[in-house]
Amino acid sequence: MKLFYLAFAGVLYLASFAGDALAQSADHYLTIQLKNGPVVIQLMPDVAPKHVAQIEALAKKGEYDNVAFHRVIDGFMAQTGDVKYGNMEKGFDASLAGTGSSDMPDIPAEFSKTPFVRGTVGMARSQDPNSANSQFFIMFADGSFLNGQYTVVGKVVSGMENVDKIKRGEGQNGEVKSPDRMIKVTLGKK
Repeated sequence: MKLFYLAFAGVLYLASFAGDALAQSADHYLTIQLKNGPVVIQLMPDVAPKHVAQIEALAKKGEYDNVAFHRVIDGFMAQTGDVKYGNMEKGFDASLAGTGSSDMPDIPAEFSKTPFVRGTVGMARSQDPNSANSQFFIMFADGSFLNGQYTVVGKVVSGMENVDKIKRGEGQNGEVKSPDRMIKVTLGKK
């Protein structure tokens, strides 16, 4: 009987850790208000802790509010997050949108085995794998060619139909004239 109580105590102890882990992961949601409705992204600090921490810090400061989807390629992805040149209410410059970042340092790559599929959120970067900063993209479709090449930071858990309505760009690079924007970006529970 004593062995039973020890085993039961052990199960309760492990359950308390699991509960703490679930409670912590429940806090890692990013809600993006678009013109057609909200998009909820579950961030993945277990996959890319440094990238998620930077996104959360920028969101808390309101840096993502009113930032344009400057590059949107039909059947591929919608890119946003240029807080330097992409804010459509403060210093928006269509010719530079996509080249800027935040005042925070660039982040070393956190590549993982998490695949790029429809709804995956990944960090944009230059040719340097360690150059991600504030920009990110949401996948319209699967993109296995990105696997292991870009950092996955989350996945859309609701509102993908609103992502599908983001205004598409033109040309091979997907530049968008009069782009849609992230109206408001907040952190919190789903």
